Amino acid sequence: MRALKIAATGMSAQQTRVEVISNNLANMNTTAYNARRAEFADLHYQQVARAGAINASDGTVLPAGVQLGLGVRPSAVTVNVAQGSLSQTDGDLDLAIDGPGYLEVTLPSGLPAYTRDGALKRSADGLIVTADGHAVAPDLTIPDDARSLSINADGEVYAYFADQVEPELLGQFSLVGFSNEKGLEAIGSNLFLETPASGAALVGTAGENGLGTFRQGYLEDSSVDAVREVTELIEAQRGYELNAKVITAADQMLGATTQIR
Repeated sequence: MRALKIAATGMSAQQTRVEVISNNLANMNTTAYNARRAEFADLHYQQVARAGAINASDGTVLPAGVQLGLGVRPSAVTVNVAQGSLSQTDGDLDLAIDGPGYLEVTLPSGLPAYTRDGALKRSADGLIVTADGHAVAPDLTIPDDARSLSINADGEVYAYFADQVEPELLGQFSLVGFSNEKGLEAIGSNLFLETPASGAALVGTAGENGLGTFRQGYLEDSSVDAVREVTELIEAQRGYELNAKVITAADQMLGATTQIR
């Protein structure tokens, strides 16, 4: 009986949906986290009678065929690239990106990765790094005697010193854009890798070519809408229950068949 296998694919699909929702809710306070959404597609169809097939010797064709679906499958888990709200922190190295774009960081392997998490830190050597210690490109080092830092909307980093009136320019952060942000590969720790689907990284200056600007003293909040996620969780739970009922009904029908004398 096909209903057993079809309902099983439905239960598996709803379970995948619940897993995506649970990950969103778990990251509702993660800096710059973008909510995910599970998407599905129907499986193959068994063509019992094809539409348009000749049905009689006079050439009459079937106006509609008989196509029996075989269930559902996950097709994608897409990222909602909408920007989260900005929260003020007043931290010198807290940097939010207001608009499109990513910061480039260097992994221990030497490969580049990309993030919107601007909760930056200062290493023991004065290098500006992420919370996991990855250097932010381009490498900028804060002098030991710097009294404070100022980062403008264009990403220019200035250091203030006790014995100087004018600040000293340490360098400038760049932003990276992609033609298809949803094609980036998430590797955890708020980091993404370039993929053939995302397109090549396009390095630019903040505020130019459609890229966003920097906001010092702010961090981007998670874009997860808790109310929406809970609503979808209820829908997924009901869908799982309905598919389970189909399995129960199919089992009862098979039981009735085996009891025929």
